[in-house]
Amino acid sequence: MKHIGILTSGGDAPGMNCAIRAAVRTAIGQGIEVTGILRGFRGLYENDFIPLNSRSVSGIINAGGTILRTIRFPGFLSSDIRRKCFANLQSAGIEGLIVIGGDGSAHGAHALCKEFNFPVVHIPASIDNDLFGTDETIGFDTAVNTAVDAIDRIRDTATSHERIFIVEVMGREHGFLALEIAIAAGAEVVMLPELPMDIDDVIAILEEDRKRGKISSLVIVAEGAGRAHNIAEAINRKMPGSEARYSVLGYIQRGGRPTYKTRVLATMFGCEAASALVSGVSDMMVGVSGGKLVRVPLETVIHGHLEISREKLELLKKMAV
Repeated sequence: MKHIGILTSGGDAPGMNCAIRAAVRTAIGQGIEVTGILRGFRGLYENDFIPLNSRSVSGIINAGGTILRTIRFPGFLSSDIRRKCFANLQSAGIEGLIVIGGDGSAHGAHALCKEFNFPVVHIPASIDNDLFGTDETIGFDTAVNTAVDAIDRIRDTATSHERIFIVEVMGREHGFLALEIAIAAGAEVVMLPELPMDIDDVIAILEEDRKRGKISSLVIVAEGAGRAHNIAEAINRKMPGSEARYSVLGYIQRGGRPTYKTRVLATMFGCEAASALVSGVSDMMVGVSGGKLVRVPLETVIHGHLEISREKLELLKKMAV
């Protein structure tokens, strides 16, 4: 293999640039030509390619987002679109592809490989930490730290004014991010898409907290489990004398400089992905398990099922006394 391509797809995650940098430099070190594909699978379809060299990725290790940019591209679900993408790779002389992204990107990478026998390696990058086969995804640690920093500031106000604060974080389908944030921020309640929670159950916990002498409380809600403004409104209506406020952290969780942990993980993943691809490995995802790098078949990744940690939920309950 003499020429590989790299693209980032789906939602951006801090650390994507670190992975790009590591993959490019690893490939160049082995005499491999590298092409960057702008705007993910859409750029692949539109032939939006740029050459990448060691200088192209200089000074990006501390930058959030992705220098290759990213856009969601539902059109890739069409077999005709995928066939055109494959043709573009062939025309450019690209012999293998690294795809950096989340669950949807893993599906796209697997489809490209399966249909055209084209070598593809996937790097998991998602602030939701929701890919099967890896203990952690690129961007997760940074997103948790970003959210906790914001919530620490909110807690100052909550305590000063004796308020209940509901903080909405990302997570439409999974609550891994919300649970980690809740534990790190010292929340009393966490609401997750996987475990629907009635507002009356939330209020019962908050009322019990008040009986114990707590003057302020924090509720973390994943966006797929409810909307913060509705929850705050219900609490104010059903808990006379309470003063509930809400904050939606939104896209600030995606941005910012990657933490050292995210940078190291992304660098490891980028190096491993390039090395694997060049050596002939395909249709797999690089990941980490028990602190060690692993290679997981994409078939396993896209059909695997992740579950919320009951141990961490129990830990949250114990700490909320």
